Order: sequence, then C-alpha cells, then structure tokens
Amino acid sequence: MVATDIGIDLGTASILVYIRGKGVVLKEPSVVAFDRDSNKIRAIGEDARLMLGRTPGNIVAVRPLRQGVISDYTVTEKMLKHFIEKAVGKKIWRKPRISVCVPSGVTEVEQKAVEDAAYQAGARDVAIIEEPIAAAIGAGIDISKPCGNMIVDIGGGTSDIAVISLGGTVVSTSIKIAGDDFDEAIVRYMRKKHKLLIGERTAEDLKIKIGTCFKMPEVDYMDVRGRDLVTGLPKTIKVSSEETEEALRETTSQIVEAIHGVLEKTPPELAADIADRGIVLTGGGSLLRGLEELIADRTGINTMTAEDPMTAVAIGTGRYVEFLAGYRDDLSS
Repeated sequence: MVATDIGIDLGTASILVYIRGKGVVLKEPSVVAFDRDSNKIRAIGEDARLMLGRTPGNIVAVRPLRQGVISDYTVTEKMLKHFIEKAVGKKIWRKPRISVCVPSGVTEVEQKAVEDAAYQAGARDVAIIEEPIAAAIGAGIDISKPCGNMIVDIGGGTSDIAVISLGGTVVSTSIKIAGDDFDEAIVRYMRKKHKLLIGERTAEDLKIKIGTCFKMPEVDYMDVRGRDLVTGLPKTIKVSSEETEEALRETTSQIVEAIHGVLEKTPPELAADIADRGIVLTGGGSLLRGLEELIADRTGINTMTAEDPMTAVAIGTGRYVEFLAGYRDDLSS
C-alpha cells in the first residue's frame, strides 16, 4: 500500500483533513470534551461541540486551539491522532506524510508545537505551510507566476492577509480577529442593548442566519432565546439583521483596516495587479453577508469570495503536499 499524503487545516473552529487523490474527507469542529475526574476524553469533534456550554461540572468541552495556536498541547495531539485515524483508518502500513497549515504570524515555538503534535499523532514527515499560501492554492490561484494576488483568509481565530507573488508571501499580516470575535461581538451587543445573556452557539446561529456587516436592502429577523439579566428568567426577543450590522461594525472595521495596512506596504507593481485582479476572500469568516461589499466599498477594489471558502485552506494544504511529492519524485528520478 502506498503511503498516504495528508493535508490538515488546523483551525481554531474546525479541522479539515485532505487526502491526496480523495479530496477533503473530514471536517469537524476542533472541540474536545474530557472528564476532569478520570482525565479521559469523552468526545471529539461534532459530538463535543454539542456539549459546549451544556456539561456538568466534571466534564469540560474545550477548544485546544486558540487564535490559530495550540493552547493545550496534549489535547491537540490526541485530537489530531483521532482525526487522522478517522480519515485514514487505523491500519496504515506506512506512516503518512502530513502538511499542516499555520497562521502567517506564528512564532517558531508555536510552529514547533504544531510539528511535534503531528509527529506524535503518527506522521512520517511534516511540512508546515503558511495559511495565505494554502488558501491561494485552494482558491485556484496559480501562485507560481510573477503576479500580485491578495488573499484575505478569515478563519475562526485569526485573519490572515497576504500579497502573494512567485509562490511566496511579499507582504502579510495576521490579526487575532476573526469568526469567533464576530460571535463575541454579538454576545456583547445583546447583553448591552437587550440585557439578554446568550451563549456562543446562539450567537453563531444568529451570525449565520441573519448576520450582516453592510446595509442590505432587505431586513431579516430571527427569534433569539437567552436569559434576561434583569429578571434572571429565560426570554425570547426578535432581532433584526440591521442590529447585527451595528454589533459587528467595530470588529469588521478592524479587518478592513488590516487590509488597508497591507495594501499600503505593497510594492506599486503588485498593487497595480491587485487593483486589476481584485481581492480574494477565503475561510469560514468570509461567509458573513456583506463582507465583500464592505471591503470593496472601503478599498475601491473588486472583492470576491473563493468558490468553496471553507475548504480552500485544506485543499491548498493537500495540493501543497502533492506539489512537494511531485517535486521530490522529480528529484529522486
């Protein structure tokens, strides 16, 4: 049996596993539920996500990755092992080659932690790839040409903004503001404006169903349930999409400012290419309604979202493995 090449998008919100020749075979939330008393893992992935905010004292549902970086090493390692086994099956004759993508601003120590976790989870060889490059490959951009492409990858914990040319990053920045911060902004707004306490999952539902960050012609409404901070009792209120725009204004503005900052540092020739080709958005956070319009409105540059923004990074990471494999095969022959 040939060794499997695996690409892993190690995200704060979800983990995607890409297998060479098969595509994305697994997409699960990066959440682990473990029992404090026996120190055993109870559930991983979707099963554990359903437990968020709903567990008894001895069971905790945690996200071992915070803002694109490993915050709990042992749990991450077990989670990676579980997902690799689930994707590949337990009977592998040869250990797989794994490439993992990390945010562009990670330190060497953080990168080493990811590498070690992948080796511990059973990798024969580990390649680390920067998120914007993986996102660009996954979005179908030919990064090997001497031409400027701007990628904005908005994940769960970090937003990576980069200008890529000739297969490398020319200017980049990584800010710790992304999808999770959108949820937190909604939670804060509901507490402040409606004196209603809602959980992470409710905020995420609200963001997905009616969330917007740009004035839309039609207004949508959704019933939101939570706890009234005044009476302490459960309460349901109707929230409009206009209110979500107000709640998300500050957070989305920070992403636009970061894009502006990268454009300011971009060499003029590449800036001309970007003005011509536009800005490409990837990552789950880019699915927020009105984001394309907001960025285009503030920068004056045409902005579009990749065909499948959620899986672009995983596909790009996997294709990078194929690219490396081909490159190695050429060398060996």
